[in-house]
Amino acid sequence: MRNIPSLEAYVNHFHLPRTVTYCLCLAAPMLAFAPLAPAQTSSAAQVLVTAPINQSKMVTLSGNTRHEATAANDRGKVSDDLQLDHMLLQLKRPADRQAALTSAIEDLYRPGSSSFHHWLTATELGEKYGPNPSDIAAVTKWLESNGFQVNGVSASGISIDFSGTAAQVNTAFHANLHNLSVRGETHLANMQDPQIPAALAGVVTGITSLNNFRPRPANKGISSARIDSASKAVVARTAVAKAAAAASPDLTVSADEQLVVPDDLHTIYNFNPVYKNNITGKNQTIVVIEDTNVYSLKDWAVFRDTFGLSKYTKATFTQTHPGSSCKNPGVNGDDGEAILDAEYASAAAPNADIVLASCANTETTFGGLIAFQALIDKPLPPPIISISYGECEAGLGAAGNASFNFAYEQAASEGVSVFVSSGDEGAASCDADQPTAQFGIAVSGFASTPYNVAVGGTDFGDTYAGTNSQYWKKNDNATFGSAKSYIPEIPWNDSCASTLITNTVGFNVPFGANGFCNSAEGEAFFLTTASGSGGPSGCAYGNTSPLDGTPAVSGTCKGYPKPNYQTGAFGNPTDKVRDLPDVSLFAANGVWGHYYVFCYSDPTPNAGGAPCVGDPANWSGAGGTSFASPIVAGIQALVNQSTGTVQGNPNYVYYALAAQEFGGSGNNSCNSTLGNGTDASCTFYDITQGDMDVNCLGTFNCYTPSGTNGVLSVKTNAYQKAYNSNAGWDFATGIGTLNVNNLVNNWNKAFQ
Repeated sequence: MRNIPSLEAYVNHFHLPRTVTYCLCLAAPMLAFAPLAPAQTSSAAQVLVTAPINQSKMVTLSGNTRHEATAANDRGKVSDDLQLDHMLLQLKRPADRQAALTSAIEDLYRPGSSSFHHWLTATELGEKYGPNPSDIAAVTKWLESNGFQVNGVSASGISIDFSGTAAQVNTAFHANLHNLSVRGETHLANMQDPQIPAALAGVVTGITSLNNFRPRPANKGISSARIDSASKAVVARTAVAKAAAAASPDLTVSADEQLVVPDDLHTIYNFNPVYKNNITGKNQTIVVIEDTNVYSLKDWAVFRDTFGLSKYTKATFTQTHPGSSCKNPGVNGDDGEAILDAEYASAAAPNADIVLASCANTETTFGGLIAFQALIDKPLPPPIISISYGECEAGLGAAGNASFNFAYEQAASEGVSVFVSSGDEGAASCDADQPTAQFGIAVSGFASTPYNVAVGGTDFGDTYAGTNSQYWKKNDNATFGSAKSYIPEIPWNDSCASTLITNTVGFNVPFGANGFCNSAEGEAFFLTTASGSGGPSGCAYGNTSPLDGTPAVSGTCKGYPKPNYQTGAFGNPTDKVRDLPDVSLFAANGVWGHYYVFCYSDPTPNAGGAPCVGDPANWSGAGGTSFASPIVAGIQALVNQSTGTVQGNPNYVYYALAAQEFGGSGNNSCNSTLGNGTDASCTFYDITQGDMDVNCLGTFNCYTPSGTNGVLSVKTNAYQKAYNSNAGWDFATGIGTLNVNNLVNNWNKAFQ
């Protein structure tokens, strides 16, 4: 059983200098990759490369072309001499070794097993479960014969880092790299699925990415309109919206909102008893994965000072760029994501050490993946990692999905807890940041593996119920908190497809010519996919790249099999696939008057920053599962401190505790609609009111009986929301949200 490393051990291991709370500290370079082949073992893996490598006998790696790679978007070949650094060739294990590893991981999480919590190292993974060294050598030799520079092989033996030119990629992989113009942006991507010699097909899964479509940070700026708590009228926020409001007797403008700060979180989700027991995250480390640095390290300190967290004096905040393949990304447009991750991880575990690990994106590889792989390849990986980025399974492609699946699998075998934002686009993850869903039901491939916790998003239901004064004090306290207790929750949903919004503003249904989504008000303010994400895994394997005019889940798409911990969970469907999310937390961006406040001082126009001075109501505000993931990661730091050990994938415990609470029929006393009347013993608050349905266009999972705008539906010819909240587990919020004190106290009771 691996004990939790002290900060001193972690700092020494990663060569991080000790710091004051908010100084910038860069790690010395670390090797992200082991020598070109792992050591030979006494029980060697099956050799899979058994025939001569013949470039004239090729096989196609299907499911690895973006749907945007069309003639209409094509702007011609990229320059032959375009340098493509740190591409990742994803390998695969022999079938017997993969089966053995899958079984071994189950043993790691089964109480009573002789292997329970006896975590592996990356080197052990390579030796016991990796491909045969001769196969790795054969692949590296083939890459080098095509002119590529092989930079190294991961310590687990499961991926190869290589660099080369576009001409070399086109020649070796027949990938046909072109420039594209998509929605006014310039991209590059392969125009057809890559190919490899048939002799390598048994050991090569594919190239992680041959395009520069970047994953999206899972945060959303404040909504353009909200529902007023008293009048239930639509309140416009933007200048354009306010002009429209002035012209309409049905629209009013009000400043009545209850914003969410750390003190509110501590009250609502019952952190305070844990802190009183000195469980504050001391000597725990939380890593947030980014592709940027923060704009200002001082923002973290100002946030903590303002909201009463600086009294926890052991916390630190550092930045590192791990591994020899990692370049310092500097500051870019994702810096708002980076600082909110760091601040809200610290809000949950105020004495923990927050480490921001970031690498620059290469032409084709997400810098966050480079950083993640470098960290888990170390002999002492970080105990907790949070990722607030995402891309739908179909957009990632088969090789991209495999890369995240193998990386998280390695983390789970090493005892690393990985938390990932489920997304901010309902069940339409291939339509993230779009005003409407067009590709049907899809989930984020960053979050859909069996080896991570997918964290969804909720909103507070007090405005809908008209009970704001019951749950919020009239005046803020010294740290700007005003929440009185736990507050009823609903799924976060900004869309006109929300039945709660629809009914509140006076419509019977969201769909049809006379429905809310086709009304002037609905079209003006509520055509959006912004909402907490969930759904069934559908495109982890097979031909996972939809073409324009086809749905995300099509062709030979298949989802990840349902993991054992999720099988039989009350409310979870018998769909045989991995379902998202696992748990949720508040993540709304203001549609019902509630959103997060954070310190982000970047003055770049349209970045969303604001001076962190005066009333925090004038600071930056936002929502998104970006906030929920680092907060739940922070909660895990409290669990780890309480138990004295790292826990690996928390889903095994979450679902075991949920089975105790919900049984086979649910637990009405833990129904979130009860608000402060929920039973004091509940570990999870069960969200049963509302949905995360979004508006749509087209013919894929889009119910449109009349009118222009439809609503996302499991069936196209009938109204079957995607998706509703229900008793027990559901696609909208998973198991539900957390009572932190009860979670910490009940953790070791999960398997009793």
